[in-house]
Amino acid sequence: MNATSTGALLLCRADPDAVAAPARLLREHVVLAPAGADWSVLVPEGRPWLDGSEPVERIATGWATALAVGAPWPVIALWWDGERAGHTLAYGFRRPVDYTWLADGTPVGMDEAMLTLADRLGLDPVMDVQDLQALTRPDPDADARARLLGLVAVLARLGLELPPGVQPGEATTHLRAAAQAHPDARSVEGHGWRDAVRAELSVPDGPLARLPRVLAGLQVAVGMPLLAWALSRRPPSPGWVTAGALLTLQGAAGLAYERLRTGERRPEP
Repeated sequence: MNATSTGALLLCRADPDAVAAPARLLREHVVLAPAGADWSVLVPEGRPWLDGSEPVERIATGWATALAVGAPWPVIALWWDGERAGHTLAYGFRRPVDYTWLADGTPVGMDEAMLTLADRLGLDPVMDVQDLQALTRPDPDADARARLLGLVAVLARLGLELPPGVQPGEATTHLRAAAQAHPDARSVEGHGWRDAVRAELSVPDGPLARLPRVLAGLQVAVGMPLLAWALSRRPPSPGWVTAGALLTLQGAAGLAYERLRTGERRPEP
């Protein structure tokens, strides 16, 4: 895999204020910018794949899963390298769906993935699905980058509007510079779970504040085994380590918040 032709974009169907706190848990320097009405784009620095420790597809999928778990909005990861390109849709606790093309645009994914993407995003079941299905058919004039651009064009009907110069297939340095040029862009550094949890709990209407105790407990129950599995791999999988850690820590923070909130409602003796 050629790291210089490798990159990823994370598209979140939420405004940047909602995305900023969970983005810190990725432990990656990212540029966060608005990307249309109720959309945000995250442009990662790409350290995990630049050092060759993990394929970009696996890292991007882990990041998308981590961002989407426990959140009321979906995340779409667009990724590419010198040999392939594709996307992954993550949405809550549902199984992520993905599709892949070879560098020359040859489809190698399952057609059902596009139907699931359309259904989960609320796309038009006729016109939009037809355009998505066209991306799964052979086309000698469409390489992998053209396929990703076609997907972005369909998502534009839901309000996605990437900042100028931020397009899949471009070099990471160019993408980050273009995203930073947006007047409302911000840099988010991966300080870790303490800062993210503190930021999340400080927002009264944040995602965790709305999660019931049972969902927070489920996050912990799913996250801990996932984290243990990811750490047991040799070498450990950065993307899935992040997903497991985020699940566990979001659940723990949710339980703590519910405990505090319940305590505040109790009358003093």
